[in-house]
Amino acid sequence: MWRLFYNIVLLVVSPLIVAVLLAKQRCRRGLLERLGWRRGLSGPFRRPDQPDRPNRPDQPVIWIHAVSLGEVVAVTPLVNELHRRHPGHRLVVSTVTETGREAVEQRLAGVADHCYAPLDFPCVVSRFIERLQPSLYLFVETELWPNLLWHLRRRGVPTALVNGRLSTRSFARQQWAPVRSFYRTMLQTLSLCLMQSDRDVDRIIALGAEASRVRRTGNIKFDQPIPAVTEGGTTRARLGLRDTEQLFVAGSTHPGEEETLVECYRALVTQYPSAVLLLAPRHIERAESVEAMIRARGLAVQRRSAIGQAGVLRSTGPRVVVLDSRGELAAIYREAVVAFVGGTLVPIGGHNLLEPAQWAKPVLFGPYTDHCAEIADLLIQAGGGRRVLHAEDLMQQVMALFSDDEERKRMGRSARQVVEQNQGALQQTLEAIDRLLTPQQGTSGSPLADRSRPLMAEKSSTYSGR
Repeated sequence: MWRLFYNIVLLVVSPLIVAVLLAKQRCRRGLLERLGWRRGLSGPFRRPDQPDRPNRPDQPVIWIHAVSLGEVVAVTPLVNELHRRHPGHRLVVSTVTETGREAVEQRLAGVADHCYAPLDFPCVVSRFIERLQPSLYLFVETELWPNLLWHLRRRGVPTALVNGRLSTRSFARQQWAPVRSFYRTMLQTLSLCLMQSDRDVDRIIALGAEASRVRRTGNIKFDQPIPAVTEGGTTRARLGLRDTEQLFVAGSTHPGEEETLVECYRALVTQYPSAVLLLAPRHIERAESVEAMIRARGLAVQRRSAIGQAGVLRSTGPRVVVLDSRGELAAIYREAVVAFVGGTLVPIGGHNLLEPAQWAKPVLFGPYTDHCAEIADLLIQAGGGRRVLHAEDLMQQVMALFSDDEERKRMGRSARQVVEQNQGALQQTLEAIDRLLTPQQGTSGSPLADRSRPLMAEKSSTYSGR
C-alpha cells in the first residue's frame, strides 16, 4: 500500500521536484543523469583521466551514496579503507550536488568513481541498478530513498546506513503514526544501521528498524585525518596574510550569520586592528552577494580566488576575505586565532565542529547544533568549545579570546583532546561492513546470507575513548 501511495504522490509532484532542482545551481549539472536521460557510469567505470584502470566488467561494485561535500568529506577515510581492504571491488560514490562530485574527484581520485545519484522514480532507479549491478549499497547520515531501497531489497543487495543520525526536528516530524508506518517499510529493508550515538540508536529503532540490525559505532568524523596543506606556499601566504595579522575564521556560514559576523568583526578591529576576518559561505555560489553585503558595510573585502593574481594589489589593514574556493577550509582553520562554525546562529543545525578542533583551535558555535549535538556537548564539557546565543554574546566571546593567549591555548588543547579521545568509529564501521562482504562460516557463500544473522544492538562506549 505504502509503495503505491508513495509513487502516486511522487508522480504528482515530479514537475515541482525537477523545478526545484533546476533552481539550485549546485544541483543542475547532474540532473539529466539523475533522471536517467544521460547514461553516466556504466559497465567498467572509468574516468577519462584514468585510462590505465583495469577493464573488469565482472568486478563486484560497492556503491556509496554521499549527498554533497560534507558527506563526501566524512566518508572519504571509509572509502579509502574499503579500497585497501577489498582491492577486488570497484568503488562508486554517488552524490546529488556538483560540489559533491568535485570532492569525490579531488579526494578519491584513483580510488573511487563518481556518478550522480538517480532520482527516486521507479523506472530510473531500476535502470540505474541494472547498469551498476552493486553487490553492496552504503549510504551516509540517513539519506533514505524508498524506491531505491525497495528495489535493492528485491534484488537481494545488502544495504547499510553508515554514520547514521536522526535530528530532533526530523524525528519529531516522523512521530505521526502513518509517517512512522511508512518509515518502517523502508527501515526494515536495511541490513545494518550504524548510528552515531545512543540517541540515534533509540530513535531509529522507535521508527521501525530491527533492533538486531542496529549498532552504535560512533561518528566517523572523529577519524578524519588532519588535512594536508597543499603545495604552493604556506596557507598564510595563499591568503595574503602578513606575519603580524591574526585570522578570525568563520566557516560554513549562511545568510543571517554573515551579517552578524561582519558586525562582530567591525567591533573587533577597533581593539585589534591586525585582525582579519575570513568568511567561508557554505555555498560558494553566494560569494558575490556576500562580498556586496560586506562592501555595503564599509569594509574592505577580497575574494580568495583573486589573491595572488597578476595585477591585483595586495590588501593590507582591516579586511574580510571571502573564501570562494572549495576544499581549502579544513586546512585554513590551522591559521585561525578563533574559529566560528556556521549553520548554528540560524536554524540550520550546524556543520563540522571537528575541523577547527583537530587543529587545536577554540571553537565557537551558536544555539542551533541539532546536526552535531553530541560533538557540541563534548566540546563544551571539555572546555574546548563555547556556545554563543546571540550577536552580542559572539562579540564578547571573540574579544575575550583575542585578548587571552593562555585561554586560547587551553581551549585548543581541550578541543583537540575531544577529537583524539573519541576516535575509533571508522574501525567499528569497517568491521561491520566486512561482515556483509565476507561470507560467514556455515552460510551459503553469498554476502547476502549474513543478513539473517542477528546483529546485537550494541551501545558500546565509542565516545568514552579508545
